[in-house]
Amino acid sequence: MNRQKLSIIGMPMDLGQMRRGVDMGPSAIRYAGVNERLKCLFEEIHDQGDIAIGRPEVQIDPNSNLRNLHLIAEKTEMLAEKVDHAIKGGSFPLVLGGDHSIAIGTLAGVSKHYSNLGVIWYDAHGDLNTAETSPSGNIHGMPLAISLGMGHPLLTNVGGYGPKVKPENIVIIGARSLDEGERELIKEKGIKVYTMHEIDRLGMTKVMEESITYLKERNTDGVHLSLDLDGLDPHDAPGVGTPVIGGISYRESHLAMEMLAEAQIITSAEFVEVNPILDDKNKTATVAVALMGSLFGEKLL
Repeated sequence: MNRQKLSIIGMPMDLGQMRRGVDMGPSAIRYAGVNERLKCLFEEIHDQGDIAIGRPEVQIDPNSNLRNLHLIAEKTEMLAEKVDHAIKGGSFPLVLGGDHSIAIGTLAGVSKHYSNLGVIWYDAHGDLNTAETSPSGNIHGMPLAISLGMGHPLLTNVGGYGPKVKPENIVIIGARSLDEGERELIKEKGIKVYTMHEIDRLGMTKVMEESITYLKERNTDGVHLSLDLDGLDPHDAPGVGTPVIGGISYRESHLAMEMLAEAQIITSAEFVEVNPILDDKNKTATVAVALMGSLFGEKLL
């Protein structure tokens, strides 16, 4: 993990789903003090501001039935370029979302710098749907499948190449809401998943130890963390668009981030789906910032 330079990139995009408000996530995270929290952990912090998304009207592609297909392809291409530029400049890229469809762009910018990228998908959902399996046509439920090269070519080819990650290099942590098509794909591809059942049974320490060992054994040369705040229980993170009860606790999540910091395997990260409209006094953004502190090695003593 590069502890010298940090590039913060805001991606205020809500095009991947239907609930307004998640476009204000980056602002809420900044208001919660992300720059101030992390300034003592890096020699330099470059906050690059937000990528311009605008207020486009919903567009449904008549051929695929996907919502905002062309707009998401365009905007995630812009994000991929920003992330790519940050890594080329020697910075650790930290992307603030926005709905989880932004991961299409983040991974497109990250993966070109690694020959065997690993991904930790910290989320209540698998985000492994395609146009054929999605119940809604919302692209925020598809970014991991797209990054595997499955989906509309406008999305799978963001960044000019694909796939971005191999199925055997993915670990999903915290899953508790999977569609039928996602369950079939997980079994078909052999994707490693720790559901809430495994977390409850094994404990977060064991889950993280196994996840870290698993990715190291695959000789990953970088690991991207994609953290959806709905991975946490709604009691701890109420400001998300698709809350699912029975999630990972605040303390368990801190432990997970602390163990990743100790392992020093994370080379890029994004925190997504903070929706201040649905939040309670910016609680979820504050949680996100606290978890970032733990991820980057913040210590009490």
